[in-house]
Amino acid sequence: MKEDERTRGDGVHESQERVKSEVRDDLIRNSQPILSNKSQMLGMPQFGLRDNLIKCELLKNEDAYTYIKNYSFFLGTYNVNGKNPKESLSPWLASTTTPPDFYLVAFQELDLSKEAFLFNDTPKEPEWMLAVYKGLHPDAKYAFVKLVRLVGIMLLFYVKAEHAAHISEVEVESVGTGVMGRMGNKGAVAIRFQFHNSDICVVNSHLAAHTEEFERRNQDFKDICRRMQFSPDDLTLPPLTIMKHNVVLWLGDLNYRISDLEVDHVKDLIAKKDFESLYNHDQLKRQMDEEVVFVGFTEGEIDFQPTYKYDTGSDQWDTSEKCRVPAWCDRILWRGKNIKQLHYQSHMTLKTSDHKPVSSLLEIGIKVVNEESYKRTFEEIVRHIDRLENDCIPSVSLSQREFHFQDVKFMQHQAKTVTVYNDGQVPCQFEFIPKLDEPSYCKPWLAANPAKGFLAQGASVDIDLEVFVNRSTAPELNSGQQQLEDILVLHLDRGKDYFISVTGNYLPSCFGSSLSTLCLLREPIQGMPLETIRDQVSNPETDKPQEIPKEIWMMVDHLFRNAKKQVRTSGLPFSHVLLLLLAGSNHSVSEALLLFLDALPEPVIPFSFYLQCLECCSDSSQCRQIISMLPQCHKNVFNYLTAFLRELLKYSAHNRLDVNILAPIFAGILLRSPTKQDSTEKRKVKEFFQHFLIQMPSDRDIHDKIPE
Repeated sequence: MKEDERTRGDGVHESQERVKSEVRDDLIRNSQPILSNKSQMLGMPQFGLRDNLIKCELLKNEDAYTYIKNYSFFLGTYNVNGKNPKESLSPWLASTTTPPDFYLVAFQELDLSKEAFLFNDTPKEPEWMLAVYKGLHPDAKYAFVKLVRLVGIMLLFYVKAEHAAHISEVEVESVGTGVMGRMGNKGAVAIRFQFHNSDICVVNSHLAAHTEEFERRNQDFKDICRRMQFSPDDLTLPPLTIMKHNVVLWLGDLNYRISDLEVDHVKDLIAKKDFESLYNHDQLKRQMDEEVVFVGFTEGEIDFQPTYKYDTGSDQWDTSEKCRVPAWCDRILWRGKNIKQLHYQSHMTLKTSDHKPVSSLLEIGIKVVNEESYKRTFEEIVRHIDRLENDCIPSVSLSQREFHFQDVKFMQHQAKTVTVYNDGQVPCQFEFIPKLDEPSYCKPWLAANPAKGFLAQGASVDIDLEVFVNRSTAPELNSGQQQLEDILVLHLDRGKDYFISVTGNYLPSCFGSSLSTLCLLREPIQGMPLETIRDQVSNPETDKPQEIPKEIWMMVDHLFRNAKKQVRTSGLPFSHVLLLLLAGSNHSVSEALLLFLDALPEPVIPFSFYLQCLECCSDSSQCRQIISMLPQCHKNVFNYLTAFLRELLKYSAHNRLDVNILAPIFAGILLRSPTKQDSTEKRKVKEFFQHFLIQMPSDRDIHDKIPE
C-alpha cells in the first residue's frame, strides 16, 4: 500500500519526524497491496460490450452471485482535549477477546493550537498514530489503509493484513462546519471504501458545543450529509454522498447533552446506575425520536456512565467553576443491513483527557462474490443484451417540465426534484448537455444532481435541481443584469432531447453588491424594486453618498458596543479568530460581517491595486500612500474597519486577540487576489495589512469614523 506524502511545516521537530517515519515504515512493511480495479477483484471477462448496460444489470442481479459473510469492525472514538498520548491505548483498542478484522479509530481535539487551526498542521498526528498502532490487538497483524485529518478531527483505518487485497476505491473527504460554517475547528472527516462487494462509509464528526446549541448540532449533521461528496474514479458517475453507501458508520464527539436535569440529579442517577431514566433526557435520543437527525441510523443500548466531563487525570466529575453536567457526548451509530452490535462501552481506565474513550464492536454482513456464479450471471446478461434490438429508441417521461423557485436569497440553498422514468423498451443513458454556443449545460447559479446517468427499463431516477447564489453570481442578479431563468436540455443517447424550464425571483441583497452602490442607497436594498435601484445608481440624488455603507456601520457598531471585551466561549484555549470569541447574536453578526466583505464583487482594496500592495508590503509609509489613492468609499471602509480592529486589540487582555490572529483573517478578505494566491503572496498580503493594525499618530479613532 502506498501512503501519500504529506507536506509538513517548518515547526515540526526532528524527533517528531523520526517517530512519524518509524511508524509509517513499519506499517508499510506490514501492509498488503490494495486493488483499485474492481474488475480484477471480480474477474470480469472483457467482452467489449456496452459497459453501462452490463453494470446496471449486474447491480440488479447482485443477489445471484454474492453471499453474506460476517466481519468484525472495531469502532473507537476519543476526544483527547489537545493532550499528548501519555498512556497505552491497549485497554481501549485491544479490549476484545479476539482481534477484530477492521479498526476505525476516531479522534477529536487532537491539537488545540493556533498553528493547527490556521495551517492544519500538527506534530501530534504521528504521536497519536504511533500510540494507536502500538495499542492494536496483539494477536493479529494489521495493515494501515488510510488517514484523514481536518485540524483536530482525525480518522485512522487499519485492517487485518489478509483482508487488504479485497479493499478498493478508498477515498477521503472532509467538511468544516465551524467558523463561518466552513472552518475546521468543528466538522467531519470521512473514509469510504469498497470491501468485497459492499461499499462502506465511515464518518468521524465533532459537532457544535454547549447544551443549548442542539439545533446547531442538528444543522451541522445536515450540512455534513449535504456537503460531503466523494468523486468516483468513473467520471461519468455522479459524486457519492454519505447515504448512498450500503453501510454507514458514524462516530465522534457529537456533543449532544443531557437536558432538563440539574447536575446533582444527573450525578445521583449515575450513582444509582439508572441510565435508562437518564437516557430519556438525552438530546440525541430526543432528536432521533423526532426524526430530526440520523434518520435510519441505529445506536446500541447505553449501559455505561456518561463520558464527559471529567477532571483530567482522574475519574472525578468536572470540579471547575463551570461544573459541566455529565453527558454522553461521544457516540457511535450505524446505518445498513446485516449489522449486529456485539458490545458498546466506555473505557474508564484512560485518564489522559476530560473525555473517556468509547468503543463499539460491530459484526457486519459483507457481500462477497462467488466467482463462478458471477461469471455465469455475467454471461447471461451479455446474451440478453445481444438479443435487444439495436434500433429501439430510448424514451423517458418527466414528472414536471417547469420549475419556479420563489424568493431565492443569497447563500440559501433551494432544491426541487424532477423524476425521470424510463418508459421505453430499452435501457437508456441520459445527460444534461450545453445549449448552442454555451460552455456549460446550465447557468452558474443552477445545478442538476445527477447531471448524467443510466436508467434500466422501467426504472426511474430523482434529479435534484439546485439553486444556490454565491458571491460570483450575486452581483449581476443584484443589479438586474441577470435573472433566474434557464432552460435545461436533457439528452438521451440515441434518443431525443427534453427541455426543462427553470425560473425564479431573486431577492436583491447587500451581499454581492458593490460598496459604491450601497453608499448611494439609503434604504435596505432587499425592499427596493430593481428599477428603483438602477435609477438611484445611475442618477444619484443631490445629497452626497454615505461615507460607508450603512450595513457595515450597523454590524461593526453592534460588535464594537457589545463584544469588544467578550472572552472566548469555545472549548479552545484561546481565540483563534474574531468569530470564536463572540457568542450568541455577536457570533451571527461577526459571521455576517466577514461574509459581507468576502462577497464584495470588488474587494475593499480593489483588484487593480493588488500588485502595488504586494510590491510595497514591507514599507509602512508606501502602504499608507496606496490606501490614500483608493476610491473614496473604499478608502473610508478600509479606514473604518482597521480602526475597529485596532480598538479590539486595545482589549486584548480580555478577548485574547493579537495581530497574528486578526491579520490572516482580515488581510485575505480586504486584499483579495484576482487569481489563486501562492504562499509567498499570502505572506505579503498579511505583512501589508499588519501595518494598519498598529496605531500611528495619524490614525483616527473609530469614534471619528462613525458616519452620519
